[in-house]
Amino acid sequence: MISCIIVDDEQHAIDLLKRHISQTPFLDLVETTTNPVKALQVLHEKKIDLIFLDVQMPEMSGIEFIQSLNGRSKVILTTAYSQYALEGFDHEVVDYLLKPISFARFIKGAQRALSLIKPAAQEENEYVLVKTEQKGKLLKINLKDVVYIEGLKNYVGFFTREGERIIALLNMKDLEDRLPAERFVRTHKSFMVAVPYIILIEGNTVGMEFTSVRIPIGDTYREAFLRQMKGKILTNKN
Repeated sequence: MISCIIVDDEQHAIDLLKRHISQTPFLDLVETTTNPVKALQVLHEKKIDLIFLDVQMPEMSGIEFIQSLNGRSKVILTTAYSQYALEGFDHEVVDYLLKPISFARFIKGAQRALSLIKPAAQEENEYVLVKTEQKGKLLKINLKDVVYIEGLKNYVGFFTREGERIIALLNMKDLEDRLPAERFVRTHKSFMVAVPYIILIEGNTVGMEFTSVRIPIGDTYREAFLRQMKGKILTNKN
């Protein structure tokens, strides 16, 4: 998860960003404030990965705020005025969002921040140790190898890119809470899929790389699943 705060002197702008963040599984909103001085205090007390920062504020401008950070956190600037964009990028901000900020544009900036804060090289090294059917045995599973997961009563099956099925003594709820939400999404009471390996969404099923199995999309999980995938879907704006 990426920890983030919102700093904006307009409450309605904060409210919009809060809605966008609530729809983005890999963002964890820690604090919102209209006071940049208070935001600096939060940064002093907590480790914050990303700041959604307004440019024009009465106590301190967004640019002045960035200069006081000394690179401690990544920044996405938000403003109604495009003329500040060049100056913002001079300070190596992640992105520059023009108000009013659509969710499609927001998620593009958030994904850019994710790629910088948690680069792919780090993700390649992520793994879990799971209890297997064999008593006293723990098995390492590299998350990048998992295509989908199926619930099997008191067990789950991890299906890998190599076509292997690894049975572990776990349940789907525990996995949903503990696996990285930016990589795995629940589609059904009995299934989770790895987002990078989705190749097709058709009706109530999901097609995956490395397997011909179609993963079902349950009614209970459909809305949340499609919301997570929304940033990946390209549509004609007209």
